[in-house]
Amino acid sequence: MTYLNQLAFGIYPYIALTIFLLGSLIRYEREQYTWKSDSSQLLHHGQLRLGNILFHIGVLGLFFGHLFGLLTPLWVWEALGVTHSLKQMVALLAGGTMGTICLVGLTLLLYRRLSNARIAAVTRKRDWLLLSWILGALLLGLLTITESAKHSDGEVMVRLMMWAQHLLTFQGDAASFILDAPWLFKLHMLMGMTLFVIFPFTRLVHVWSGFGSVMYLVRPWQLVRRR
Repeated sequence: MTYLNQLAFGIYPYIALTIFLLGSLIRYEREQYTWKSDSSQLLHHGQLRLGNILFHIGVLGLFFGHLFGLLTPLWVWEALGVTHSLKQMVALLAGGTMGTICLVGLTLLLYRRLSNARIAAVTRKRDWLLLSWILGALLLGLLTITESAKHSDGEVMVRLMMWAQHLLTFQGDAASFILDAPWLFKLHMLMGMTLFVIFPFTRLVHVWSGFGSVMYLVRPWQLVRRR
């Protein structure tokens, strides 16, 4: 069990991150014409705007919530006077809200894709894999709320934070912090890490362009002169 835990949560995260980064770079270099979100707006408008907005609000909220929640050092929260139990309560409320918003949006998008023959006809197998995987990871994440409610002292949350921060700093004992963590958390974490593995091979690569577009805010003005 210790070996499997080390493999899944001490080694696999680095494998997933390597595939995520190198895979994205290789796809950008070799298949730039496939680097897109494959929008289906021209085929059917129904449920797209509402579903798309809710899905992206939820996804971005969950992403940055996980990012700052897991990677912010404990001493920062202690300096701010935020207890572990308070942080966990806020995380449960924020995560539950964003998760629900994301689930509603994803459900609308899935219904639209399944109910419209034109969109279903152009949906590829990797699209179904991606949507199904996101749905599975999202449902597991929402289920962890019930498990977290049983540990109101925030102990499990602290162990998850230590795991993530030790991974980030390349410390070999990262997996030991979650050896006894509930299986629901571990399954959710594995699905989340695997999402990074399939990222470069799906339409998710357009996320890079979304973050890259922020550079337009600081680029020099373009000078347009009359002929």
